[in-house]
Amino acid sequence: MTDKNTKKTKNIEIEITKDLDEKNTTKENKKETDYYFDSYSHFGIHEEMLKDNIRTMSYKDAILKNPHLFKDKVVMDVGCGTGILSLFAAKAGARVVIGVECSDIIVHAKKIVEENGYSDVIKLVHAKIEDIKELPMGIKKVDVIISEWMGYCLFYESMVNSVIYARDKWLVEGGVIMPDKSTLYISAMEDPGFKKYKIDFWDDILGFKMKCIQKLTYLEPLVDKVEPESIISNSTLLKTIDLMTVSVEEINFSKSFILTAQKDGNIDAFATFFTYSFNFCHKPIYISTSPDSYYTHWKQTIFYLEKNLPIYRGEVVKGIFTMKQNKNNFRDLDITVRYTFDSENEKINHFQEYRLR
Repeated sequence: MTDKNTKKTKNIEIEITKDLDEKNTTKENKKETDYYFDSYSHFGIHEEMLKDNIRTMSYKDAILKNPHLFKDKVVMDVGCGTGILSLFAAKAGARVVIGVECSDIIVHAKKIVEENGYSDVIKLVHAKIEDIKELPMGIKKVDVIISEWMGYCLFYESMVNSVIYARDKWLVEGGVIMPDKSTLYISAMEDPGFKKYKIDFWDDILGFKMKCIQKLTYLEPLVDKVEPESIISNSTLLKTIDLMTVSVEEINFSKSFILTAQKDGNIDAFATFFTYSFNFCHKPIYISTSPDSYYTHWKQTIFYLEKNLPIYRGEVVKGIFTMKQNKNNFRDLDITVRYTFDSENEKINHFQEYRLR
């Protein structure tokens, strides 16, 4: 019995993968699939997201508590993964749910849909949204787009590009996107312990200096949980996007910021967090990933400074935060933080470059 089931699963995988290769994937897309979509083929990453109660329950509440948005509607789930959002939409009364997923997790999503009795409602498409020529069942437009597109520092992996593409091509006029709005914020933080453990470590390795590697540690932002007491400034808004109107070009941006110290300390890093919200709901749902909010798998994104910045309560750091999608790999983010500080004891005008990948 086990061998027969295993063979059947492999046949499904081969059939779907072959179809994708022949119909929907260019050579460039195959190269991208190697590192991005393949990572979503493994159940572990989906387990982490599903266990993120804040993330998963926000979608459940937004969908199941607002059946008026889904009853008898055609819904598209961009990047459906295991199909959990598609299942919510089907349960809320959608007439058809089109789940689009490029990774091979869709093989398991198909079984999940069947196991829960929604095969007549949920239609899965194994492709990049950008490669789809026609929707199943001859459908021309969709009424609702749902997607969990947010990444680290909000825009990492650039899945928002796919949602924008789906909106422009498939969403009916007057349609709904969930969630529809998001914001990105920056704060200053103090974290001497981490710098000593992970960065200053390279100053002396059994009597040998390895500063060339130490410099590399500053280039990649760290995604981790920031303790609320580590934040030593206010938070400043960097970016607001409305999924109903935003363009891909707007994802690349440069924004000035001003941070005021709320206590004496040393700025060791800047930290970013984001919010997202469902504003079409009967009662809007708002989620924050800030350090003083409940834990989410997105955590916060930390940009360590090459030199810590002593600061007293009330003093101000000014800066410019610039984010661009990497030219060679648009899913990676090139980020520059330029900051200035002018006090009686110290004057600083410095910038650092980072790459989130």
